[in-house]
Amino acid sequence: MKELIKKLVEAYGPSGREESVRALITELIHPHVDELRTDALGNLIALRKGSALPGGRRGRRVMIAAHMDELGVIITHVDKKGFLRFNTIGGVFMPTLVGSRVVFANGAVGVIGWEKWLKGGDHHPAMPELFIDVGATSPADAPVGVGDVACFMRSFSDLGARLTSKAMDDRIGCAVGVQALLELKDSPHEVYLVFTTQEEVGVRGALVSAYGIEPEVGLALDVTDTGDTPEATPMAVELGGGPAIKVMDSGAITHPAVKAWMIETAVRLELRYQLEVLPFGGTDAMAIQRSRAGIPAGCLSVPCRYIHTPSEMVEYTDVQAAVRLLVGLLSAEITF
Repeated sequence: MKELIKKLVEAYGPSGREESVRALITELIHPHVDELRTDALGNLIALRKGSALPGGRRGRRVMIAAHMDELGVIITHVDKKGFLRFNTIGGVFMPTLVGSRVVFANGAVGVIGWEKWLKGGDHHPAMPELFIDVGATSPADAPVGVGDVACFMRSFSDLGARLTSKAMDDRIGCAVGVQALLELKDSPHEVYLVFTTQEEVGVRGALVSAYGIEPEVGLALDVTDTGDTPEATPMAVELGGGPAIKVMDSGAITHPAVKAWMIETAVRLELRYQLEVLPFGGTDAMAIQRSRAGIPAGCLSVPCRYIHTPSEMVEYTDVQAAVRLLVGLLSAEITF
């Protein structure tokens, strides 16, 4: 999967500008699905039709969601010397910004600077003090302007057991979804695999796609934090411990039957797994759960260090196990 992951994480796709990621995923999956469409908000919706269960019974209508968008910045002003003021798109971790490089849709590259560089002391950078230097000397020769959007410029690195890049959140979830679709031989369910937009700014894509699909069961594919770095806040999730089955976060409490379904499948497949309780954050499961009259939903998470920074890190074996677990979930009858 490493080449697949590299392609996905290095693609340009801040919230609201997911076109390149969508085109890449479309190319990868279109021979393997029965229907493929893009909705008004840019969600890529793939349908794999199910086979009948014994006795002519039908499976469930299942929605699997992985978001295509990544964090970014948007230009708000260009000053007379060509420096760009900006705001963030999504929950960008501020201490990682100074000195970072960003890339715009047209390929223009900029460096994030700080007015108080080497003068800040213990002062941490605040948004009004930051700017982007694209090498311009005036607004006239700036290659971008107000309203243009950039994402972090950071390539994929294969560290062997571990992988690091920008946009693991949530292109690693997209990779798990794509690979599971390629490996899924048969399913009794009507599986909607949705690659969603604008998750980082309020799970907007999942909200509208869940409303349209009306799934009977929903599952998000996303990343979660870990508690395995020096002096980390204690958390029962670590790299290499297997995929995490979400119990709750600040946006959703996993439906008990969905949690049991995931645990029982992991046990049946003899896969290591971890239980995730995250006191902050949220995923597309939040939007699915609240759609229409309510949907039993949960989240299958890939443990990830340094979330919302330009260098997010995952363990390759956790990713592979997440694929196996998702294939297992979709291959068997759902009894609740």
